[in-house]
Amino acid sequence: METVILAVVIAVVVLGALGGLVVGSRRKKPLPPPPTSVPDITAPPAEPHVGDEAETPRDEARRTIEEVDLPDGSAPVAVEEPPVLDVPVLDVPEPTAGRLVRLRSRLSRSQNALGKGLLTLLSREHLDEDTWEEIEDILLTADVGVAPTQELVDGLRARVKVLGTRTPQELRTLLREELLKLVGTDVDRTVKTEPEDRKPGIVMVVGVNGTGKTTTTGKLARVLVADGRSVVLGAADTFRAAAADQLQTWGERVGAHTVRGPEAGDPASVAFDAVKEGKEMGVDVVLIDTAGRLHTKTGLMDELGKVKRVVEKHAPLDEVLLVLDATTGQNGLVQARVFAEVVDITGIVLTKLDGTAKGGIVIAVQRELGVPVKLIGLGEGADDLAPFDAEAFVDALIGD
Repeated sequence: METVILAVVIAVVVLGALGGLVVGSRRKKPLPPPPTSVPDITAPPAEPHVGDEAETPRDEARRTIEEVDLPDGSAPVAVEEPPVLDVPVLDVPEPTAGRLVRLRSRLSRSQNALGKGLLTLLSREHLDEDTWEEIEDILLTADVGVAPTQELVDGLRARVKVLGTRTPQELRTLLREELLKLVGTDVDRTVKTEPEDRKPGIVMVVGVNGTGKTTTTGKLARVLVADGRSVVLGAADTFRAAAADQLQTWGERVGAHTVRGPEAGDPASVAFDAVKEGKEMGVDVVLIDTAGRLHTKTGLMDELGKVKRVVEKHAPLDEVLLVLDATTGQNGLVQARVFAEVVDITGIVLTKLDGTAKGGIVIAVQRELGVPVKLIGLGEGADDLAPFDAEAFVDALIGD
């Protein structure tokens, strides 16, 4: 047993000695020789520093400090630009004097069939009963109305019988005189806007839907501005969408102030406020645009009467203008009757008289209501609303 232990100890000692020899031999190996020369390393170009010249400085003439203008030390004065105001450019309405004369050719193109037809029949050598019936038919077709037609035919018959021989010029003069009797030359057609005892004048515009009532109110404002009047517009048509916007646009074009209320609001309240503001501003005229009433709606017509009563708490109305579409002919007379029962109509505005309208409606509506036609619309232009002139109108009907 001892022999075995001794053998193991000897083996461990021998292995340890051998390991030490191996490690020692590795440590004694020489290192590789150092390089014979140091390699050249190219340094990156240095970045220029503040103040370095990019190139070789050149000799230049330089100013001395005495030659340099130095600031005096005072702070610069800031000059403020005046604000640019966006001032709207106002339209310059055409003067009302002579408007109907200027528009006469337009009127005659669509209306002189009446005059030419009558002159053709009256120039026949023999005027028998059939001819007179044809004359009556032409007048009735032109919406003159039954009673005025009979009156005109009777007058023509009597004068033709007395005249005897008839030249074309004599016939034209004869027809012109008889038509002027029916239209009326001695009627006051002035739109009353200048009351003697107060300001402003108050004008209310009424009519059914689709007659061009709001447009007519705007055009009437242009007529008044062209005559040198100041105007306030009352947008009392609170039932039709965008009616107030439309009227305000018309007013802005000529510098007229527009008073408006909420949509579907009380129109009488808007009318009242318009007159109140007109008084405070000292304007000449207040124009009140009312809703386009259906003449068959009793409640709406009653409300129109309310607007009139409320406005008259400020002052009496100077004008109540009824706007009629001339193309509706005799149907327009039915509307006119109902409006005349609700408010006291003082004047008539005939619109769309340049189209298919019959000129005789001027005679018929005056005879029906007993009030004069004061304004007529002869087109879509902003200045195509003209004061009615009986002589210019009849001349356009019968032609030159």
